[in-house]
Amino acid sequence: MSIVAIENLCKVYQLGALELRVLRDLDLRIEQGEYVAIMGPSGSGKSTLLNVLGCLDRATSGTYQLGGEDVSKLDDDELSKIRGSRIGFVFQSYNLIAQLNVIENIEVPMFYQGFSEHDSTERAKQLATMVGLGDRIKHRPSELSGGEQQRVAIARALANKPLIILADEPTGNLDSESGAEIMNILDDLHKRGTTLIIVTHDDHVAVRTERAVHLLDGRIERQHHNQER
Repeated sequence: MSIVAIENLCKVYQLGALELRVLRDLDLRIEQGEYVAIMGPSGSGKSTLLNVLGCLDRATSGTYQLGGEDVSKLDDDELSKIRGSRIGFVFQSYNLIAQLNVIENIEVPMFYQGFSEHDSTERAKQLATMVGLGDRIKHRPSELSGGEQQRVAIARALANKPLIILADEPTGNLDSESGAEIMNILDDLHKRGTTLIIVTHDDHVAVRTERAVHLLDGRIERQHHNQER
């Protein structure tokens, strides 16, 4: 079964009398455990597609099934529940809470899902260790490098054992060495069976995935499987 199944997806923004068509009749399937890069120039629809996939925005028409459930018609509260339980987000700018330490930042999604304090702390410690921050759990974001902050963001995205991880330019704010370390973590998650969708303009990131989907003017221009993995 496809984890992500999109059919005839359109997204139109109404700007006064002007209609801005951002996504046009998209069909896309992503299988469980697949590792996919979404690429394309500015204005191609990458961010809009990511927002729809992440249930942050709704398509104008077409269907979006996530894990076999049609989420295209859900109301805001239902979409919020899907975001909290089925989707993990990794952002270019990390989006950590400055006042919280590593463990507390990782625990945030679990708090909203009703985990007990003991269970959320134990899971947060395991995830911090998994991303190589077992010795930094009491540090706040300002005491961490950019690469370390992105590791916290990845651990936080995994907290609720989501169906998919969506990463928006996950190495965009990092130097090449830190970026490579983050990609090693994402590669490892893929080997563990995690479904990963990465929006990137960086060919060095895209070549590490299984499949690259190229958007142009809101349509899938082409897609190809990577042979160099």
